[in-house]
Amino acid sequence: MPNKQEQFKHVNYSWSEQQASGLSPVEGLVYRSNILGADQRITNTGGGNTSAKSMEIDPLTGQEVEVLWVKGSGGDLRTSKAENFSSLYMSKLIALQGIYNSADEVGVKTQIEDDMVAMYKHATFNLNPRATSIDTPLHAFIPYKHVDHMHPNSVIAVAASKNSKALTEKIWGDELIWTEWQRPGFDLGLKLQEICEQHPNAKGVILAGHGVINWADDNRECYELSLDIIEKAARYIEEHDKGEDTFGGQKYVSLDDAAREKVLVDVVPYLRGLVSGESKLIGTIQHDDTILRFVNSHDAKRLADLGTSCPDHFLRTKIKPLYVEWDPQTGSIDELKALLADGIKQYQTEYSKYYESCKHDNSPAQRASSPSICLIPGVGMIAWGKNKSESRVTAEFYNCAVEVMRGAEAIDEYAALPQQEAFDIEYWLLEEAKLQRMPKEKSLARDVVVVIGAGDGIGKETAFRVAKEGAHVVCADLRIEAAQATADELTKIYGQGIGVAGSGISGCGPAIAQPVDITNRDTVKALFDQVILAYGGIDKVIVTAGVFLAPGQSGMSDDQMFDISFAVNVKGGYIVGTEANKVWQQQGLPGALVLTTSVNGAVAKKGSLAYDTSKSAANHLVRELAVELSPLINVNGLAPATVVKGSTMFPRDRVIASLSKYNVAFSESDSDDELREKLALFYAQRTLTKQPITPADQAEAAYLLVSGQLSKTTGQIISVDGGLHEAFLR
Repeated sequence: MPNKQEQFKHVNYSWSEQQASGLSPVEGLVYRSNILGADQRITNTGGGNTSAKSMEIDPLTGQEVEVLWVKGSGGDLRTSKAENFSSLYMSKLIALQGIYNSADEVGVKTQIEDDMVAMYKHATFNLNPRATSIDTPLHAFIPYKHVDHMHPNSVIAVAASKNSKALTEKIWGDELIWTEWQRPGFDLGLKLQEICEQHPNAKGVILAGHGVINWADDNRECYELSLDIIEKAARYIEEHDKGEDTFGGQKYVSLDDAAREKVLVDVVPYLRGLVSGESKLIGTIQHDDTILRFVNSHDAKRLADLGTSCPDHFLRTKIKPLYVEWDPQTGSIDELKALLADGIKQYQTEYSKYYESCKHDNSPAQRASSPSICLIPGVGMIAWGKNKSESRVTAEFYNCAVEVMRGAEAIDEYAALPQQEAFDIEYWLLEEAKLQRMPKEKSLARDVVVVIGAGDGIGKETAFRVAKEGAHVVCADLRIEAAQATADELTKIYGQGIGVAGSGISGCGPAIAQPVDITNRDTVKALFDQVILAYGGIDKVIVTAGVFLAPGQSGMSDDQMFDISFAVNVKGGYIVGTEANKVWQQQGLPGALVLTTSVNGAVAKKGSLAYDTSKSAANHLVRELAVELSPLINVNGLAPATVVKGSTMFPRDRVIASLSKYNVAFSESDSDDELREKLALFYAQRTLTKQPITPADQAEAAYLLVSGQLSKTTGQIISVDGGLHEAFLR
């Protein structure tokens, strides 16, 4: 049997008859959906939908009934499972046609269109809780068992061309029927039904400016038809590609890697502050050859201003991006910042005018007016979203938009949707209802939190605590292996987020690991540079790294112990705070710094002279930095006491020495954890609460200090010591 993949150059042929055989209709639909969604050239993240019609046993009557299984609202084909598909009685869906009142004017949507979506609930089969997609009628009214509705870049390029109808006929003949742009809904479903009746030999429809929908009575045949349609469009574009003259040829020259990184590190935090005026955003940076070819071109400004065409695209990317005409070879960073500031101000003004000119009496309130895509010649693209996952997908979608424009310009002339049509999609009441159904954001969902010392103990516990509240966590530690282990654990729990990172797109998820030596300013700056490149900026920094050196155990002289203790416990916090402040001042966004000191800074003890005095100095460093970094940044200290569990400051020999010092019984055969527990219980008896102090106790306090709940608290030392009365304020 010939290799099917050899028939396809622009898509992956992934069908395996061995895997597909014996699957139930629903399982077969899931299989087809997953392999379609796995190829970004076929459809984008969260985009497209698939369906299958099958005979099922009605749980009420025990009789066989025809059921439509269709991807539900908000699902992603690549990862969909059976529970992500809605199920509806076909007889009831068809019966809805009898109560539908068509709009008087072709393509104009009336309230009945939105009202019909609520009616789909009455057609639900077997109490399926999956919310039904607005695309349901497009699948229901096509008289074939299997339907695919995809958003391939190559096909959208044809659909978004000025002469898309003629191109459809030229590329696919009478196999595909062209139809004018229309927002998905009940009326479009009826039009597809009519097309099937009028063109019984047709295999699909090109939806102008939107994508393609095609059908078959066999699962595999439908899959292969989807691939064949995409392949034909891609080959036609390839044959007409203008090569180096794509997008009118090159106008600007890209910066080299080092120069580009310097520009990004200097500019992106400033840009983040500009776009986060209404709500804080997380960035994703892309600078691969594909995006640079576009931003460096003569036609980039013209095409960017036209905006995107496919509704799936501009729901993420807004109607158009911000493009700044900055010459990377002659322009300065200050000039670029000025262009960005002026450009965003103008963008916000134009967006408000767009809203005012297109809004209806019942339109939702205007949303954030800042751009979600920023394009800089020689540098690349910065995409923004409410979290890293969203910004990655936003970047992915604008990549799709660029490829659509490239294809359309190669074969014809790119044509974006009219502004009113774009607005009616962006501010569709059903889309607004979907946004309102989204769960409330967690307290740190839009924050980038750097935890220094995240490899173990208090730092690791703190990283987990802020991640639980939605933070993007940078796990930093002197030991990169320990930091990476923490980041890996967090990624395993919270995942990478949606979106598939392509070449050149920052692929990090909610947690990353970075090495740092807080006594070395260069490594601290390098840490923050990498955070900027990963997320666009910094919001909160929590330093839990510290060192305890005791005479006789450290093997050092008193002078050496003082030097190292002050270098790590005092100067390290100073270096971190002052370097972070450079980023904070660029952003102009409120932030927080937490330094871990110790109750030993307030209580004099025998045997820890270097440690105690360094922690006392650290307490005052907190107060000094609170003054220096105000009013933008809150600076507070966290003062633990004898946190034994999980602490690198309590290795086995120190624990044994302490147990011996205090005459606490133990056995040499006791495990490290057993020894630490005995020491922790002993220390607990010296406190008012009589409870051992754990890393989780410290993490809770650290979270509280960066959560915003104590936004009027700065320059304070918060003791978490179980009630050590010797450390009371005096």
